[in-house]
Amino acid sequence: QLEKIDMLDFADVVAINKFERRGAEDALRDVGRQLVRNREAFGKRPEDMPVFGTSAATFNDDGVTALYQHLKGLLASHQGSHGLHVEDGVLPRVDVRHSSKLRQVVPPGRVRYLSEITETVRDYHARTDELVEQARTVQALETVTPLVEPVETSAADVVKELAANARERLDPEVRKELEAWPSVVQQYAEQPGRESLSGNRIPRVALPAYVDHGELVKYFRRENLPGRFPFTAGVFPFKRENEDPARMFAGEGDPARTNRRFKVLSEGQPATRLSTAFDSVTLYGRDPDRRPDIYGKVGTSGVSVATLDDMKQLYDGFDLLDPTTSVSMTINGPAPTVLAFFLNTAMDQARERGLDPEEALRTVRGTVQADIL
Repeated sequence: QLEKIDMLDFADVVAINKFERRGAEDALRDVGRQLVRNREAFGKRPEDMPVFGTSAATFNDDGVTALYQHLKGLLASHQGSHGLHVEDGVLPRVDVRHSSKLRQVVPPGRVRYLSEITETVRDYHARTDELVEQARTVQALETVTPLVEPVETSAADVVKELAANARERLDPEVRKELEAWPSVVQQYAEQPGRESLSGNRIPRVALPAYVDHGELVKYFRRENLPGRFPFTAGVFPFKRENEDPARMFAGEGDPARTNRRFKVLSEGQPATRLSTAFDSVTLYGRDPDRRPDIYGKVGTSGVSVATLDDMKQLYDGFDLLDPTTSVSMTINGPAPTVLAFFLNTAMDQARERGLDPEEALRTVRGTVQADIL
């Protein structure tokens, strides 16, 4: 594309970014060869041309450093007043022309992993459609058998054989679920429900009133009961009743101030569900400072947490190992560090009680708003 618009004829330097991707070395070689032809520099090797392979997403990438040092040299070599005064700087000299220490986030063999997920989901739904038809066929044959038997015995025997063969081909898991469905309905009917203001009984879980086995199979594989695969209604059979869903949200000023606010919010509650907001300085992973643009944001719209001691003060007086205690932290960029603060706080609580710190890691509950995790 660069050759089509004559860009290579005018470019002093060519940078090929995303050098960690497959085919990048071939692109580097081909562009180098094209520059040799364009500049009629047939005595030079393609490797000597000003073509750089970079990976801007990689920290301290030597390809980016090589490009920077080459550009700095070009700017310094300009004649007249346009020449840039440069100093040596602190970066060591890089002798390569492309990134040499690349580590891909997604390996080449897994670049299509999202497509594989969608293919798996499509195959699952296609398999569901097949099972739906099989279940309907079995049910239809089993329904017809007692109707045909009094009229034509030989025909009934044929239908019975067809039904047996169809039942044998049906997936064992689906067959098991269909056979167990009447008892499941009975179990849920015995569960105590709620009574509405108008006196109607409302069950804790509303079951589908399906009679058709095909619809039941579709329900089993696409929705199902709470606590059962595919868990669209949750991973637990029932919701807990010993507490109302509530988040105790706080975050302002220093850890001691936010700690006092947490204690006010959680006073008298059967469970402690803390939700923590952090200030913008913490969100950027920076330490509090007297520099005006930082100082004015410390403790604003969130709590300032920069050390492990800050985290301990923030949750002082709360039993982080208690199953009824959970902590949600609104943090993203520095989430690994803040999460480490939190886990170490829980481990130190375990040590103070003479418990195994590893047990704290298995017991502590909470969430981190972090896409990077």
